[in-house]
Amino acid sequence: MSEVHRFEPSRAQLAYTFGGREPVLRVRPGDIIEMSTEDCFGGVVRGVDDLPSVVCEFPYLNPVTGPFHVEGAEPGDTLAVHFVEIMPARDWAVSSTFPHFGALTSTHATATLQPPLEERVWRYDVDVAAGVVRYHARRSDLTVELPLDPMHGTVGVAPGAFEARVTLVPDVHGGNMDTPELRAGVTVYFGVHVSGALFAIGDGHARQGHGEVTGVAVEAAMRTTVVVDVIKGASTPWPRLESDTVLMSTGSARPLEDAYRISQHDLVLWTAELTGLDELDAYQLLGQAGEAAVANVCDPNYTMVAKVAKSYLGGSAGYGGVHANLRAAAGQYLARR
Repeated sequence: MSEVHRFEPSRAQLAYTFGGREPVLRVRPGDIIEMSTEDCFGGVVRGVDDLPSVVCEFPYLNPVTGPFHVEGAEPGDTLAVHFVEIMPARDWAVSSTFPHFGALTSTHATATLQPPLEERVWRYDVDVAAGVVRYHARRSDLTVELPLDPMHGTVGVAPGAFEARVTLVPDVHGGNMDTPELRAGVTVYFGVHVSGALFAIGDGHARQGHGEVTGVAVEAAMRTTVVVDVIKGASTPWPRLESDTVLMSTGSARPLEDAYRISQHDLVLWTAELTGLDELDAYQLLGQAGEAAVANVCDPNYTMVAKVAKSYLGGSAGYGGVHANLRAAAGQYLARR
């Protein structure tokens, strides 16, 4: 019988690494976790005068809630995390620009002589009832309503080999992938590297454009519900996502073309496995039917997402239909809540 767990971390319980932390909660496959998460600034940037360089303390950025130990998850297995619901916890959110951070400025790795970008903060209104976030320009009276599209930028498991990775870096364990595809109704799959998987979630975004070009989305605290499962003996080399209609593979690396190649390579292999196609036949099919979404181009590693509609694969579902099972469990939970 599945159990519903509720976890609201204190500030001291927030984590800033994947790995190197004791679990905050132990759950079983099929269990549901209701949790709260902070924004990437830990809630201390509240208005346009709160410059992150002044009110934030490095490396205490991008906190995650967790880690959660899932019983039975062992190295060589796959952890499935289905997002049941992601809802903003406040009626405001923030974004910013930073000196030497983002896709359209010089950085420590791309050094140039022009002056760094100004550090500036924008405060957004989050209107859940209307389904919008409201952008307010800082140097004019322009206001724009954008669709509310809550997602989590940072989701992952503990890496292997006793490693601890700062939450700002995406890699094979997941982490700060910053793809808008990590929204409610989606299942994300991670290869398990340590006993219990030790997954954690944070970095809620009320919405984000593809690429997170400024380096900062519409950063928001969230109330998030997930249901988990363990797929025994299943290999997942890079984080994969599944919705009702689409299969997705991620890749995180620098340069961006390597992130692209990793994501495409994984989706070709996954497609061949699910359909029984020869690898080159799968490669050809994805070359004509696939899509490539840029997740982020600002983190220490960049992230790309390769996508293909299930309808092009004969309706193939990942991992024997785990997504559909978790989707049904999510529906039952929401109906009785």
